[in-house]
Amino acid sequence: MLEKRRVAVFGAGYIGLVTGACLAKLGHDVVVRDIQKERIDILRNGGVPIHEPGLEELIAENVDRLTFTLDAEEAVRDSDIVYVCVDTPPTPSGDADLTRIWQVISTLREARHLAAVVVKSTVPVGTGARVRTAMDRVGLQHVGYASNPEFTAEGRAVHDFLHPDRVVIGADDPETAKLIAALHDGVDGPIVEMDIASAEMVKLAANALLATKISFANEIATICEATGADIEHVVHAVGLDHRLGPHYMQPGVGWGGSCFPKDSRALRAMASNSGYSFQLLSSVIDVNDLQPRRAIQRLKDELGGLADRTIALLGLAFKPGTDDVREAPSTILASRLLADGAAVRCWDPLVRPLDTAPWPATTRYDTPLEAMTGADAVIIVTEWPQLRDVDWDRAAAAMARPLIFDGRNLLEPQKMGALGFTYMSVGRSTVRGG
Repeated sequence: MLEKRRVAVFGAGYIGLVTGACLAKLGHDVVVRDIQKERIDILRNGGVPIHEPGLEELIAENVDRLTFTLDAEEAVRDSDIVYVCVDTPPTPSGDADLTRIWQVISTLREARHLAAVVVKSTVPVGTGARVRTAMDRVGLQHVGYASNPEFTAEGRAVHDFLHPDRVVIGADDPETAKLIAALHDGVDGPIVEMDIASAEMVKLAANALLATKISFANEIATICEATGADIEHVVHAVGLDHRLGPHYMQPGVGWGGSCFPKDSRALRAMASNSGYSFQLLSSVIDVNDLQPRRAIQRLKDELGGLADRTIALLGLAFKPGTDDVREAPSTILASRLLADGAAVRCWDPLVRPLDTAPWPATTRYDTPLEAMTGADAVIIVTEWPQLRDVDWDRAAAAMARPLIFDGRNLLEPQKMGALGFTYMSVGRSTVRGG
């Protein structure tokens, strides 16, 4: 039988909100605390400040077990367990900035009633030991500590939490591990227990390996372009090998989001701080940084320059199913196009208008066709399924020049060529229509 707990979740972002809502679904009473008043006001009024499929419905279904607050003391007062789900952005050196982690820990100095503190944020290996020391120093030796890293993917985070490949719990005492495992009763996935340092490393290692697979596919795609091979055929056949699998072998204009870029750089920085040069991971990051720039260069070569050209970017989010533009390739693409003198048009079905550079210098449109009308070229940046259903015949007629750079290999080359497009993609030969 479930032992209901009261859980305080610090952070109402992608990780904190999903964690809080899913724990409420499992039967626990949850209070979510954030420092952004606008975000808490939206939640209190029944809205959700981020786009995550199924999250709004989940919060509505469990509203009786969910509370939202700006007050840290209120969040902790009656709670048994504190979950730390704040962001850890990169510093200029590439290390993770733990400022918000320490801000949360500092609010717990008098919380002697707690059973456990759990960090779900992605942190460098050794953070747990430092937190444990800080807790002991203020008289919280009796409060358990655990690392419970998240492995949810934006766009399917609710499903990933409730049906995970694994739930990793790092704890140095069995009672805390047992407590956090019991908190997940009802989750459809295996519990994997280990020490704290190993749990912290699992998250960094998993993201680094996934990023490596994507960058490897992009390197092979570049060789395919030079040799006439088709990357789609190559990765399909490679992915059928049960030792390798097809996942994360899709080439494109690069990975982005809140995890891969930040976590890869943090792991590289952590290795460097330990006196080790992580050359493989450095190459993985370098390959990814180059991908959007390669796309711009190929387009520049095709058009004979970008000055006074009009380019439409279709998709701003770093992946479909989310409104997240953190570290998205679209930012680099737009910045480079503007720097080369092009006018930039944009479309995305979810991303709200942005007031940070480079977006105020671009023009936003409501539909892909509007964005493409009069454009000299189109770059498909995000593989939104809606783009498969565009009337591309009409788009070809509306463009100043029917040229597509498909940065996600979303469309079928021969079909686009038959419609009159010059169709460029990643790791496949250019098809010229007309």
